[in-house]
Amino acid sequence: MTPIMSKSDAADLVIAARMRCGLTWAEIAHKLGAVVWTTAALLGQHPLTYEQAQRVCQLLELDGLVAESLQLQPSRGTDSAAMSDPTIYRFIEALAVYGPALKELIHEEFGDGIMSAINFKVDIARRPDPDGDRVVVTFDGKFLDYRW
Repeated sequence: MTPIMSKSDAADLVIAARMRCGLTWAEIAHKLGAVVWTTAALLGQHPLTYEQAQRVCQLLELDGLVAESLQLQPSRGTDSAAMSDPTIYRFIEALAVYGPALKELIHEEFGDGIMSAINFKVDIARRPDPDGDRVVVTFDGKFLDYRW
């Protein structure tokens, strides 16, 4: 029996197929759901349903082995090589600088608790600015209070 393709190998095939088909992540997401969630899922961070996996593989002309992999539960996170990517590193840097302040402000506004990264939405947008376009990233997580 052949082992199931790894999520990282499936992601590599999705990336190649997306480029070869001339599709944007947003165009693919239009068939499945939210842009950021769909992109993360196709890069291996979320499992797709059977129907979603079939739909995206048909769109990208990929076979059932990729669809099978896209349905697996992921090992979430990022490998160390990706952490050194300048775009990803800037998110780490921003949280290193502003994380303690955000934590304090969340506690002040909501009380003792955390923002969920499971019951969570994320979005990205471009905002025109005279000094150069701005990247707007919105994290929208449910507040989970600690209950003692």
